[in-house]
Amino acid sequence: MQEPVLQPPLRQLLKRAAQAIDDVVHKGQNLNRVLALQPSAGQAAVQDMCYGVLREYGTLAALRDDLLSKPLNDGLIASLLAVALRQLRTHPQAAHTIVNESVESAAAIRPWARGLTNAVLRSYLRQDRPDPSPADPVVVWNYPQWWIDAAVRAYPEQWQDILTAGNRHPPMTLRVNARQGEVAAYLALLQEAGIAAQQIGPRAVRLAQPVSVTRLPGFVQGRVSVQDAGAQLAAELLDVRHGQRVLDACAAPGGKTGHILERAEVDLTALDSDALRLQRVCDNLLRLGLNAELKLGDAGNANSWWDGIPFDRILADVPCSASGVVRRHPDIKWLRRADDIDRFATQQTLILSELWRCLAVGGKLLYVTCSIFPKENQDRIHAFLAKHANARQIPLHGEGMTAGQLLPNENHDGFFYALLEKK
Repeated sequence: MQEPVLQPPLRQLLKRAAQAIDDVVHKGQNLNRVLALQPSAGQAAVQDMCYGVLREYGTLAALRDDLLSKPLNDGLIASLLAVALRQLRTHPQAAHTIVNESVESAAAIRPWARGLTNAVLRSYLRQDRPDPSPADPVVVWNYPQWWIDAAVRAYPEQWQDILTAGNRHPPMTLRVNARQGEVAAYLALLQEAGIAAQQIGPRAVRLAQPVSVTRLPGFVQGRVSVQDAGAQLAAELLDVRHGQRVLDACAAPGGKTGHILERAEVDLTALDSDALRLQRVCDNLLRLGLNAELKLGDAGNANSWWDGIPFDRILADVPCSASGVVRRHPDIKWLRRADDIDRFATQQTLILSELWRCLAVGGKLLYVTCSIFPKENQDRIHAFLAKHANARQIPLHGEGMTAGQLLPNENHDGFFYALLEKK
């Protein structure tokens, strides 16, 4: 019998969460990569702490700074205070334990910070103060000011709903494999397993509560995959037909690759520039029992990998700000800078132009981002159409989609789709 994994003491979890927040906010590192370097024991608890802090970091940072008598120039202790304050706000019944464990954690990081941490946290409990500076948009919405301004400009009527959706917990959605049964049959299996769910798309099933994939009936056998309902539109909109030659560019981790192959018998090439991420495509296809040619290469440099034979369909899931999936990756809000959008737009233009060369006459290319910012989306398509007379944009229609833009809500993340036909 396998020995149970012991949960580390709270003080250690607080310290690890503080280190991760410091790495993200003050050092600009990706949260998933930071957490992957930490011990596995207690990792779920640390991740939960970090996600909570990053979703509310604007509020927590302002609250912390208000409680300090002078500016704190130590990023690690500043991060620990943010983590501790979030724990106090969400678990007030455990205030005594949280304060004591936070003080011990601070002492282990910086011995001089023991008294400071104790004073700040006990001051918070004594004053029981509301959120600071309610007039400050960063405090209210928990996004950088440039992000808020960009959302207001792009969506003057909807920006508040968009920002609110980005701070909520995301739904867990499954894609039922069309090769292995119908949605209704799988819903029955979920019910038998005691997992509440409902159908929200042609093959999409949203769970009432997230569960481990080990609890999902038939997951190991490829009966279902975890994929957002908005992302599932890609394979549907690409309009693949049996026998076609298809390219999935920037394919990792392979969710859309698998969906395309579940829908049609095609000759599919999955391309990605990252060898480790390309291995994830391989692993996903192996679980699904599907096959594709995997190629390591840069979608922005077709000469390095293309054999010169045109593709009938191309899925161009280009790198982007990921502003539409920020609720799944809350560190993105604090990692991105305003000028990153211009950098992504330049890269997107290059990839789109290169992939267009690889498309057969009469073929279709689906341009995809998980962004809400027009500069990465329809603005890129307008610029492309202005330079390519042989390109035509096919209007897309769907529930919740406006001119190809899908905004985040309770059922799906935010995506942009543009379907281009080569005349």
